[in-house]
Amino acid sequence: MSTMYEKVSALAVRETSKSVQEKIVKDAEIELIVNKTLTRKFSISPDSLKEFAMGYLLGEGLIRSLENVEEISIEENTVKVQVDMEDFDIVQELVVGSDCFGGWRQKIEFIDKVESEFTVDKKKLLKSFIKLKDNAFTWQKTGGAHVAALIYKDKFLSREDVSRHVAVDKVIGAGLLEKVDFKNSYIAYSGRMPADMLIKIARVGMPIIASNAAPTTSGYAVAKEAGITMVGFVRGERFNIYTHPHRVVID
Repeated sequence: MSTMYEKVSALAVRETSKSVQEKIVKDAEIELIVNKTLTRKFSISPDSLKEFAMGYLLGEGLIRSLENVEEISIEENTVKVQVDMEDFDIVQELVVGSDCFGGWRQKIEFIDKVESEFTVDKKKLLKSFIKLKDNAFTWQKTGGAHVAALIYKDKFLSREDVSRHVAVDKVIGAGLLEKVDFKNSYIAYSGRMPADMLIKIARVGMPIIASNAAPTTSGYAVAKEAGITMVGFVRGERFNIYTHPHRVVID
């Protein structure tokens, strides 16, 4: 795993000023090429690129399982993936033209409702955010990264990135490579919860997303329709449950 930050010179201004060495988070333009036809460029942290590619493809519906991936190669800042899916061209058009075809409202029509009997205890949920903060190594050093964790049984998979969406992509990809049963797991992460984030979670089939930040109205609408439990403002000993509260055991 490459270092996600570098040291630069800065002038620290307080009551007085002095020259200091500051750690700042790295970002780079990463190009993802799928089946030589679908090309996407992302400004992300150049780390855990295999996990990012796997998570992005699964979250966008471009693959349905690890078996759909025939080949993946990473050369500097370019990731090339060959996938085998009969309806790839149809799915590709939805991904490329989602804004033209109605954005998230169009995408949600193609997503099955999340069916899961998984529950999480209140204490375990709160403890996962303590662990999330403890694993936010780049954020602790730079203040410039988001962190996401996938919690499944005794596994706590965490990844960081300058983008909250990509942090979640990376941890989903890590879970896919670990063969996690997504329907019996949940996401804890830092960042708002808009529609595109909830659509990603719905496609994977994950029943719960929890964040220390706020939901948006579009995210709330997707969570409600897709059957996802949305938990926000997890801070200290408190949180809000916005949709499908039966999956969080409070007593």
